[in-house]
Amino acid sequence: MEEELALLAPQLDGEIYWDDQMRLLYATDASAYREIPLAVAYPKNEQDIVQLIQFANQHKLSLIPRTAGTSLAGQVVGAGIIVDVSRYFTSILEVNAEEHWVKVQPGVIRDELNMFLKPYQLYFGPETSTANRAMIGGMVGNNSCGSNSLIYGSAREHTLEIKALLSDGSSVEFKSLSFEEFTEKCNLNSLEGKIYKDIRAMLSNYQNQQEIRSHFPKASIKRRNTGYAVDMLLETDPFTAGKEPFSFCKLICGSEGTLAFITEVKLHVDPLNTNPSGLLCVHFDSLQDALAANLIALRHDPLVSELMDSYILERTKENLEQSKNRFFVDGDPAAILIVEYDGLDEATIRLKVQAVEQEMRANNLGYHFPLVLGSDKKRVWDLRKAGLGLLSNVPGDEKPVAVIEDTAVAVEDLPAYIADFNRILARYQLYAVHYAHAATGELHLRPIINLKTNEGNQLFRTIALEIAELVKKYQGSLSGEHGDGRLRGEFIPLMIGEHNYQLLKDIKHSWDPNGIFNPGKIVDTPSMNSFLRYEPGQKNREINTVFRYPNQTYIQHVEQCNGSGDCRKTHLTGGTMCPSYMASKDEKDTTRARANILREMITHSTKENPFDHQEIKEIMDLCLSCKACKSECPSSVDMAKLKAEFLQGFYDANGIPLRAKMIGHVDSLTKLMQPFAAVYNGLVSNVFTGGIIKKTLGFSEKRHIPKIARKTLRKWYAEQDKDYIASKQPIKSVYFFCDEFTNYNEVDLGKKALQLLERLGYQVLIIPHAFSGRALISKGLLREAKKLANENVRIFADRLHVNCKLIAVEPSTILTFRDEYVDLVDEDLMDAAQRIAPLALTIEEFIWEEFQAGNISSSQFRTEEREILLHGHCQQKAWGLLPTVHQVLSIPANYKVKNIPSGCCGMAGSFGYEKEHYDMSMQIGELVLFPAIRSKATGTLIAAPGASCRHQIMDGTTETALHPVEILYQALND
Repeated sequence: MEEELALLAPQLDGEIYWDDQMRLLYATDASAYREIPLAVAYPKNEQDIVQLIQFANQHKLSLIPRTAGTSLAGQVVGAGIIVDVSRYFTSILEVNAEEHWVKVQPGVIRDELNMFLKPYQLYFGPETSTANRAMIGGMVGNNSCGSNSLIYGSAREHTLEIKALLSDGSSVEFKSLSFEEFTEKCNLNSLEGKIYKDIRAMLSNYQNQQEIRSHFPKASIKRRNTGYAVDMLLETDPFTAGKEPFSFCKLICGSEGTLAFITEVKLHVDPLNTNPSGLLCVHFDSLQDALAANLIALRHDPLVSELMDSYILERTKENLEQSKNRFFVDGDPAAILIVEYDGLDEATIRLKVQAVEQEMRANNLGYHFPLVLGSDKKRVWDLRKAGLGLLSNVPGDEKPVAVIEDTAVAVEDLPAYIADFNRILARYQLYAVHYAHAATGELHLRPIINLKTNEGNQLFRTIALEIAELVKKYQGSLSGEHGDGRLRGEFIPLMIGEHNYQLLKDIKHSWDPNGIFNPGKIVDTPSMNSFLRYEPGQKNREINTVFRYPNQTYIQHVEQCNGSGDCRKTHLTGGTMCPSYMASKDEKDTTRARANILREMITHSTKENPFDHQEIKEIMDLCLSCKACKSECPSSVDMAKLKAEFLQGFYDANGIPLRAKMIGHVDSLTKLMQPFAAVYNGLVSNVFTGGIIKKTLGFSEKRHIPKIARKTLRKWYAEQDKDYIASKQPIKSVYFFCDEFTNYNEVDLGKKALQLLERLGYQVLIIPHAFSGRALISKGLLREAKKLANENVRIFADRLHVNCKLIAVEPSTILTFRDEYVDLVDEDLMDAAQRIAPLALTIEEFIWEEFQAGNISSSQFRTEEREILLHGHCQQKAWGLLPTVHQVLSIPANYKVKNIPSGCCGMAGSFGYEKEHYDMSMQIGELVLFPAIRSKATGTLIAAPGASCRHQIMDGTTETALHPVEILYQALND
């Protein structure tokens, strides 16, 4: 087939890949399923898709439409050609504010659509937990809805028209049709005409009507996605008098790409609700109390009612980002019901929630009723949305599994249904995570199963079957919003009966006689415990590592990535993860892709050293080690740590490249060159000699190599009058970590840091210590970094305590104490490393602590007005420290600080210097950071705590950025 694909490739305006590396990246989605595709295509236009359809028909292959790949039931996993429309089909085509509709291509991201619609005061309501990367094509394919479906319903209710390509490559347009228009369609002599004739024959049949109305889920259940929506088509004119006009859009929504290939969607959009709202976050001692209280909440007309159980809340304690969003949680509730009410003003909202609270308390339901208003609501929803990913953040092989997590029943049946559900699980000694859209009867229930074992594999199917039978008992829907896919397709005959299932098969054959569109989903689905990501009986590969991975192995940490795709968010939706993807929009540049390639290659490697694979190195290449994934990935996958470990293993097999050695040892090399600083600076500044040096190092000629100071910071410090400083009776003493860059390159910054602290009343101590090892870690030279970590922990272990901290100006170096050192030092130093980790602070953290303690005041600074634009360092963001930098810069009374909503600057240590990474580095900078700086008002200061960030800003904009220390030093009273 490679020859045929090679002939197809030049016929496409887009791209198609069939190398093993790309195929492995697309072998999974966010589900438990895995199947290696034949190829991956990125069609650039409609004609490309037509070509692919013709190719599939000719060679008896299949096409699997894909957008963000966040499906939970294996919808976009298959053996054919993955057709990824997320690269090129991303345009918003037309908006009509008066008629409340918008036309989009399938690769438009839901949240970005709403950003576009906001100036028109319009809003697309259906929302998934993945809304900052989920795309309209996928939402239509799955008939997605989300937490606000009580008000907005699902994608089906909003889909007005669909343009698509049928399985013969013909173009069609689906929309509401009058009886006459429907009849005209039936008379067409084409595949389009055939699908209309066939649906007319099917739904005009009285027996079929009776079977559909008797065996499909209750019509009162709004969230029902079981099979194809023939029950909804039946309730249209011409089949049921007086009903809404017929539209095949109802069938396409929820069809999972199995019937046609969507190229354009016309969506109904609602007026933007500008009323304020509040979240009543009711705490309960039991899950049953929460479900009973949900019925009370619904009587008061909420916008939303969502459930989180104790298991999810417990996981949020351990996630760096989400732990900050637990501000409203009191104690350890068994469940929290988040109920949103709106009103004309805050007083109206308070009256509503007061009535709800009174009724719940009267029924002995709930013990804590906080009302969350304003911007804090987002923090609650961020916690709630992170839930699915957080469930995977569990060490070991046992995981909460998406197997029966999409069931929907009538909301009044929920308490009884959940009680029955938990009794079934109890028979198998299982506990399920309860995570739910309680307002509409949808609960995401995930039992904890080890799918790597034969027993776990069988239990996976046993539980699915028993819960399917339970859902049938309540005439519910086995899928409420996540679709059937491979996970639930096997049980559709049970849910709707064999007669109705045959109707679904007839529809599939009518639309797609050759089975080219996403086969094995909804109908003719293989056994749901086949084609899983993990093979039954699969053993974990034992790998000797330099880092420790607490309570898990290296590969188990990789496997924390469940494919949820949080790393696919763009610069428009904010955050830092993943910088290279934000610039390229290429799946291979996501954290998910890197986890996929590590899992696939290491698990199936036959080499003694499983890291010895060039395929991994290529996918890892554009990881900037920004650390954002450690906090922003709900599963807390630390790709920077995994990459460093991989590089060490790869070097063991292939040797260490010269550039990696030189960058890793830049501190030692700079120390050697420092006595010859004047000569060195002249050489790197000269166009000719500097060019030779850059070429030798493999650096971009467009970069400026940092100069070396003629006197180190340590030497300057040694020359100061220590007795004078000590005589001032300092507030306290602090140790200053004299990192390599501050000591040799940015000495003036170091001086200002020491003088600022001394002027504020502190004694600053600099003692001999080792280099930080940051450069060694970034280049994967972990064994050498380990020696430095051991030395530094030994040096500071007995010196640091709660009243004597270690501080530094360069975030990346001081945060190694908090991050890498803990898992890098020798076993006998673990306790010491863990003890001093929280005592190692960025200088901004220290100043803010002292300000809060009353030891530093605004009166020590000038009162003149200043505007400051702040770009945060990636690793500060990863540790949630950017607000602290903002607060510190706001200590001078009239300093107004505005955060630039940038992710990574694009430099990331040596990454942006390297010749092959220069263009990517600049693309990242151009996303948000550079434009924000170029458009700043005259006189506005730029603050950037990171040395590499300041260099990137200079190279990208010619503007000088200052460390916050420099700004505060200048602001001191004379």
